[in-house]
Amino acid sequence: MRRAATAPNAVAVVDFDVHHGNGSQDIFWSDKTVVYCSTHQMHSTRAPARVNERGEHNTVVNAPLSPGDGGEEFRAALETVILPRLRDFRPDLIVISAGLRCASARPLANLNLLEADFRWATQKLMDVADSSAKWARRILARGGYDLIGLANSAAAHVSALMQG
Repeated sequence: MRRAATAPNAVAVVDFDVHHGNGSQDIFWSDKTVVYCSTHQMHSTRAPARVNERGEHNTVVNAPLSPGDGGEEFRAALETVILPRLRDFRPDLIVISAGLRCASARPLANLNLLEADFRWATQKLMDVADSSAKWARRILARGGYDLIGLANSAAAHVSALMQG
C-alpha cells in the first residue's frame, strides 16, 4: 500500500515581475505558514508594495526595484533581502511565480532584466529548494508583451530548472 504524502508545513511563494502581486500579498498577509517574497518595479501601473509591509507574522518580503534598474540591482535584492529570508524560513515547498515580462523590451515597464538574470534567479531559488524543500518546485510562468523577450526569458528559466 502506498503511503500518502503529507502536506507541506511551510511554503514560500517568490514572485518576480514588473508589477507587485498585491492580491497574492493580501492572501498570505496573515498566514504564518507562507512566506511571500516579491521583487517589482516601484511606480509601475499597479500600486507597488513598500519594504515596510511585512505581514502579520513577518512573512511578507518586498524588495522593490527602481525604474531603470537592471540585473545588478535585481540580483542584489534577491541576495540581500529574499534569499536570506527563505534560508531562515526553510520552506517545504517553493512556488516560483515568474513574471518573465520584466525583460528590457517590455513597453509598459522600465526594468532592464535579461535572460541571464532569470536563469540566475531560478538557479538561486533551486539552491534554496535543494537545501530545504521536501516537495518538488512548482513554477508559474506568466505572459508578456514582447514575445521574443518572453520566449528567451522563459527558455532561460526552464533551462535552469532542467539543470537542477
